[in-house]
Amino acid sequence: MQLSDLFDYTIVLNSRSPRRKQLLESMGFALRIVKADIEESYSKDLKNEAIPLYLATQKGKAYKGTLADKEILLCSDTMVFYNNIPLGKPKNEQEAFAMLKMISGNTHYVVSACYIKHKDKELSFAEKTKVKFKQLSDDEITYYIKKYQPFDKAGAYGIQEWIGMIGIEAIEGDYYNVMGLPTVSLFAKLKEILC
Repeated sequence: MQLSDLFDYTIVLNSRSPRRKQLLESMGFALRIVKADIEESYSKDLKNEAIPLYLATQKGKAYKGTLADKEILLCSDTMVFYNNIPLGKPKNEQEAFAMLKMISGNTHYVVSACYIKHKDKELSFAEKTKVKFKQLSDDEITYYIKKYQPFDKAGAYGIQEWIGMIGIEAIEGDYYNVMGLPTVSLFAKLKEILC
């Protein structure tokens, strides 16, 4: 397959994330946005990357629409893990503060998982990125939460926002994975599923 052939396909993105939409458009893909809601719950037996892998796959299975020949379904889920504790999206300012206080001055992992379907082929994968925060002051954490309202973000932060600019000391792995989409791996997997 020629590289140009890949861009003949439309990504059917099952996500409300404006960041995933932005990243896929920046990669050059045409998009169709769909929203198949699922209850984001999982068995306590699942650990680490198995959790977002399960949730991304459930989102894919929940999609009941039809896909055209030149469409690829993409579902994704991102979670932050600190000491093997999964940190999802905070429900309020108190939860956001507790999460940011927990990862302040420490290293954590961000795992983004994807589920892809094209015709009768499907695959899923997960990518892990290591992130190190400086010691954040309570004032910095409070300012960020009040100004940026990070309640739609796993771990209560967006790496591309103010807190990432002033707080992240080191990153090992795919930067865009922390934003919610492992773009390098995804590009390879999209080519793979079309072969």
